[in-house]
Formats: sequence, structure tokens, C-alpha cells
Amino acid sequence: MSDLTRFLIACLSGGALTFLALYFLPFGKSLLGHDRGRKYVEGSEVNIGKPTGVGIYFTLIFVLVAGLLSTEGAGMILMLILTFLMSFIGFLDDRSKSPWGEYSKGILDIVVSLLGSMVFIRFFGNEVHLSFLKESLILNPIVYMILGTILFIVSINATNATDGVDGLSGTITVLTLATLMLAAKFNGLLTISKAIPGCALIIIILVYLCFNHYPSKMLMGDAGSRSIGFFIAFYFMYLKLPFSYLIICLPFLIDGGLSILKITIGRLTKKKIIILPKLITPVHDHLKKKAGFSVPKTWAVICLCALIIDIVYLTAVLILNRI
Repeated sequence: MSDLTRFLIACLSGGALTFLALYFLPFGKSLLGHDRGRKYVEGSEVNIGKPTGVGIYFTLIFVLVAGLLSTEGAGMILMLILTFLMSFIGFLDDRSKSPWGEYSKGILDIVVSLLGSMVFIRFFGNEVHLSFLKESLILNPIVYMILGTILFIVSINATNATDGVDGLSGTITVLTLATLMLAAKFNGLLTISKAIPGCALIIIILVYLCFNHYPSKMLMGDAGSRSIGFFIAFYFMYLKLPFSYLIICLPFLIDGGLSILKITIGRLTKKKIIILPKLITPVHDHLKKKAGFSVPKTWAVICLCALIIDIVYLTAVLILNRI
């Protein structure tokens, strides 16, 4: 079977299976949790009672499709298993009667992220490309493992924190993966085989957005946002452009990442240092509460900013790679 055939089957089957799973939600009443609303989150009450944790459906479909049709061998299979493990951890939190403690989730994040970095170095190496400079580096394995673990943890939590507005996290995920693959293509790092998991997930998320656009019918929950965050970090590493995360994923870092940073610094200093005290985080909550933006307007503003960042970044990469 050719790589192109595998690519087409992955995209089509992933999209079709996701649509069927989310349309019918098999075993949904007994399997899924229901949104509890979020304390101090502007407008979260409208989501109370909606089925949450549906990310377990599309993550499972993605892992199976990408795993069966990828030609990357054991390394890809193991990373996809870890992606599903992150989804399953989030799923258990989604359906629990009360939210898990942040320390418990933090420890699990560290363990899975460390495993991810170790597996990645073992099967995919420690080469890093600098897209603007047409150069690559071979990092020390220990340094790469530490940086990789940090990238996984940041991506998991930033993506999760961004998932608070209908369609927002999913849309930014699609823009992120598309931009990353184009940047890799401009740098000569993308093949049809390597595009299979990225494009399959884009199609799957687009199908999910049919059910999650405002007003949403269902929510991906931690089962979706945390697995997506883990896979995004892996895919940046897999396409050898991990440092590009700092640019392409600025929307995740600004919207959700600032929230994590603000909370972390506050707790480490016992609230003696509160950064950006007048800013409500995640930023999408600030736009809704302070700026008075509606949910669709909040989505539009953040996604437009993400699109502008992506276009500027890709233009710079394209120009610099032709010089």
C-alpha cells in the first residue's frame, strides 16, 4: 500500500468514524461525565449538564487510525499509546464526581511526559532543526529529555486551560498542526508518511467542531484537551521543530499558559507575588468578563490573532528558506 493511499484512508476513516461516534455517543449515558461548570469562570454555567469527556472517543479513533496506517514502527505506536493514556487519565477526571486535585494531575503529567521524552529519544533521536537558520543541532540526550519533558507538560496544560470557549481549543489545534506541517514542508522535513497522523487529527478535530461550535452540544473535556496537548508536543519534536512551538503555539501559551504561570508563581510564593494582577486568566475569560465579549466574538478574536501569527511565521520561514 502506498503512503498516499495510507494517507487518504487515515483521513477519510478517521473523519467518518469520529462523526459516527460523536453523533451516536455509544454507551454515552453510562460512560461519559457531565460538565459541572467551573468556579470563577465567566459563563461556564451554560455548559452545566452537557456531556463531557467525548475526547476519549476521538482520541481512541485517532490512535487506532494513525497506529494502523503509520509506517514509523514501534516508536510511533508507543507515542500514540501514551497519547491515549493521557486521554484516559483526563477521562477519569471528567467522569469523577469531584475534580481531581491539581497536584495529582501534575504528578501524572510529569510521569507521562518523562516517559514520552524517553521513548522519543530512543526511537526518534535528539536532532533539532532551526527553521529560520537552515541548520540543525544534535542536543545532548539528557538536555533533550529535560526540554522535551517540559514541552510536554507545558503543552498539555496550556491546551487544557484554553479549552473554555466553544470551538476555541479545537480551532487553534487545527491551525497549529496545519502551520507546523507547512513549516516542516518548507524546511524539507515533511513526507506523506509523516503527515498521516497530523492530517488525520486535523480531520478528526474538524468533525468534532461540528458538534462543539457555539452553542456546543458536547465538550471534549480533559480527555480531549490533555491528549491533544501531549500529541502536539510530540508532533513538534517528531517533525524536528520543537523550538517553533514557542511561536506557533503563542495563542495556547498566552491564553492558557499565562493562567498556569500565574497560578504556579502565586502558589510557590504563597501569593506574595501575583503577576498581571488585573488580568483574568485564561485570557478568554478576561475578554468575556472585562471586555464584555460574547462567546463567538471571543472565539473570533483569539482565532484571528492565531491565524495572523501563523501567516507571519510561515511567510518568514518561506522567505528565509529561499535566501
